[in-house]
Amino acid sequence: MEKSLLALLKEGGFILYARHGEAKVGTDQPYFNFQNCNTQRNLSELGRSEAIYYGQMLRYLQIPISSPIVASPFCRTIETAQLAFPNINVQIDAFWYNIFKLGGNISNAEQHKILTGLRAVLALKPPQGTNKVIIAHSFPAGIGLGKISNLGTVIVKPQGQGHGYEIVQQLALADLAQLASSE
Repeated sequence: MEKSLLALLKEGGFILYARHGEAKVGTDQPYFNFQNCNTQRNLSELGRSEAIYYGQMLRYLQIPISSPIVASPFCRTIETAQLAFPNINVQIDAFWYNIFKLGGNISNAEQHKILTGLRAVLALKPPQGTNKVIIAHSFPAGIGLGKISNLGTVIVKPQGQGHGYEIVQQLALADLAQLASSE
């Protein structure tokens, strides 16, 4: 009998790539500033609640998470990470801004460079017995990890540097509660 997804996650070895919580407050200004949240779209109250719930569910399910939590430099991704994982260090990684850029008007060469970088990052295995969490952005349909709902999670199985990765499953936020019944 195959192990349930939850049993596999409890053993570690996965990357949980999650989109930030609902962001409806404000707009991303044409010349936004990462240090000034007033120039960006920010989490709504629902988005804050989603972030807290996300972290609570992963703790309830006893899914081991490695430190640090990695976040895109946008205020909405950092706040999502901090609310979900208040006791784990959050590391801001500018690479994840590139995923946001995929939704804009960029050249094929730049898109290729970003996706090559993505493949390299997602191939890296987390520390033994843990899972790595990345909080960033959705992708355009058919590109990278595809469309992701607010705090939806793509579960990625890294195959090791130079060996790529496998997408195991994509979960909506509501699917987390159903994992407990899968054991």
